[in-house]
Amino acid sequence: MKTLGLIGGMSWESTAIYYRLLNEIVRERLGGLHSAKLLLWSFDFAEIAERQHAGDWQGAGVLLVEAARKLEAGGAEGLVVCTNTMHRLADEVQAAVSIPLIHIADATAVAVRDAGVRRPALLATRFTMEQDFYKGRLAEKYGLHPVVPGQAGRGMVHR
Repeated sequence: MKTLGLIGGMSWESTAIYYRLLNEIVRERLGGLHSAKLLLWSFDFAEIAERQHAGDWQGAGVLLVEAARKLEAGGAEGLVVCTNTMHRLADEVQAAVSIPLIHIADATAVAVRDAGVRRPALLATRFTMEQDFYKGRLAEKYGLHPVVPGQAGRGMVHR
């Protein structure tokens, strides 16, 4: 079993879901008292949210790269970013470390295709729904055509 490094705290509520699901999957596959080997870097989300809303993606990227490097140095053999939105910085994070980053859009695309869906609804933060880092990856790599709500709907979902 490999050790995964989780870049979380964006928000802690979503990180808790990742932690629980990863452990449930390991228990299901291996049985008994098995659980996932994980390292967790948990941000104070206020630091990240400030940068998001200021459009300071470069500053947020510096923080995520630092976390990824610390997880790698701590023994992580792969990385997971525990949020959709911060995958906007996935390429920068991947370029900074020698271990693989598991991209959420890739895992999502496989599940969506396996379900026979070509036009999945994409409900997320405004950043994820409006910017191309997630939708573009689904379209370019997997031939999917994500559908997002109109402007008023995006605002409601973002809130």
